[in-house]
Amino acid sequence: MPKYTFENTETGETYEEFMSISAMETLLAESPHIKQVIGAPLIVSGVSLGKNKPDSGFRDILKTIKKRHPRSTVNTF
Repeated sequence: MPKYTFENTETGETYEEFMSISAMETLLAESPHIKQVIGAPLIVSGVSLGKNKPDSGFRDILKTIKKRHPRSTVNTF
């Protein structure tokens, strides 16, 4: 089952839940004060994890993404 991140718009609390897609859709339909928080998946590259930084051009793109989406977890190195 996938893990979903939700935010309670009344309290500002953010939390994660493991549930089926149908259960997530039911929760959102029955709870108008709950919204799903969309984020980037965590992907592990494998062999060179943490050893190489992307070039400056790609880092500039990451900084632009971070600026436009301040609540994201984009790593700008």
